[in-house]
Amino acid sequence: MKKLSLLIVIVLFTMASGVAQIYKPVKWSVASQKLTDKEAVVFIKATIDNGWHIYGLNAPTGGPIATSFAFGASKDYSLNGKVAAPAPKSKFEKVFDMNVPYYTKEVVFQQKIKLNKGQTTVKGTVEFMACDAERCLPPEEYAFNVTIK
Repeated sequence: MKKLSLLIVIVLFTMASGVAQIYKPVKWSVASQKLTDKEAVVFIKATIDNGWHIYGLNAPTGGPIATSFAFGASKDYSLNGKVAAPAPKSKFEKVFDMNVPYYTKEVVFQQKIKLNKGQTTVKGTVEFMACDAERCLPPEEYAFNVTIK
């Protein structure tokens, strides 16, 4: 009887673990390109699974969490302007009762950097929210760092 009970418990745990999925629909990668001795660009790329999207940099107040960037302070570099991105798509989402900007499949964000030193490491985080047709995941942060040589 104990063996049968143990077998039932193992089967139930196995089934439950198959149902409880951890969604990671967005993969991030970072690269840099030195333009001159005093300027570089950091590229932060989001690769988004089919059926999912993330929101643009300028999502309206009261809507979804906009994608945003925070860069670590450093005496080796300073930011040159704001994060640039391609124009997002836009659609009306009932849940927010507004038009929202979003990206699907892939998007590359760019941040220009003024260099105070020939070689440095740029560190930062990106906060984003991913949704599909059925659900939105809680906002996440991705920490990144990239060396500029």
